[in-house]
Amino acid sequence: MCHSRRVRIKFLTLLFIFAPMIQIRKSDEYLHSKVILQKITEYDIFMHYCTPFKEIEKKFCSELRKDSHPSASIAMIKGSLLYKDFGYPEHTFNCFSYVMFKFGVGYVDALKIISNDFGLNLAGERNRVSSARTFGQEKVKEIREKTPPKIRVKYRKWDLRDKEFWNQFGIPQKVLRTFDVRPIQYFWLDEKRFKCDTPSYIYHYECGCKIYCPYEKEYKWWSSISGECMEGYSHLPKTGEVILLTSSLKDVMCLEVLGYKAFALQSEMHMPKETLISDLKKRFKRIIVLYDNDFHKEDNNGQLMANKICETYGLENLVIPDEYKSKDISDMIKNHGIEAAERFLKSSL
Repeated sequence: MCHSRRVRIKFLTLLFIFAPMIQIRKSDEYLHSKVILQKITEYDIFMHYCTPFKEIEKKFCSELRKDSHPSASIAMIKGSLLYKDFGYPEHTFNCFSYVMFKFGVGYVDALKIISNDFGLNLAGERNRVSSARTFGQEKVKEIREKTPPKIRVKYRKWDLRDKEFWNQFGIPQKVLRTFDVRPIQYFWLDEKRFKCDTPSYIYHYECGCKIYCPYEKEYKWWSSISGECMEGYSHLPKTGEVILLTSSLKDVMCLEVLGYKAFALQSEMHMPKETLISDLKKRFKRIIVLYDNDFHKEDNNGQLMANKICETYGLENLVIPDEYKSKDISDMIKNHGIEAAERFLKSSL
């Protein structure tokens, strides 16, 4: 028997013996989010990894931070399931980025975790990564309680794109400089660098900073500040007639342009502290809440919280009428012009 024939018979014998141990994947089955979603659904992934999630659009307490008030939910948005934490807007994830954040891993390792936990065999034995084996409860706890990332940026010059974006809301460059909002070209989260492919900005506060990428669909915000940080508060006068508690720094700047002083908490879902309100009542004759009017939603979170704050502290609630179809003052300027916003505030206040 010739040598080549002996080798061939030996190979076929070994193949026969070990065939049950060999798992063969189709050529189109590789480690990719699209392949994973051909086998399981976004719902399956969220149900497996987001422990408190039980029902679509039903709110629950976040497991990614200390959360005593149900402020997170998973809902269908533009054809995909999305996790949104209304008490911490930076936490907005699809099913894959949720796994990335929860276990503190990169994109590829998140896919490996999902593939192996669901037995999809897309990662291969050599690349096996399992949330159950590699990440225990202590690791999850560590990730939840970790400090915010250190943010560094590379600034760029103001250009026409910035003017076009901020002019929609009537905010000139002078006001942006007053509130220390600057355009950026790159930013670093700890040591990882990200290029700004769309116009992006950094908001500087005394307590830290935030990155704002308004044209990005999923990752608009990155933050190094805590929930205690207030936006625009350091620009309030010592005393005055009227101040407004509003939804965001963008709205604070819009109100500045309209001649009113305002500040914002980190989220509409945060209840202001009693000591803060007591101090403000000593300094200002009127404190008015101007929160979002989510007129198109059955669950109008902005107004639910505004009413709660006003009832708790005896404040005034100012609501943008549904007829304007604008959820906040910046949208009102964008949709109807700065003169309409001026008339509304003058007649209401």
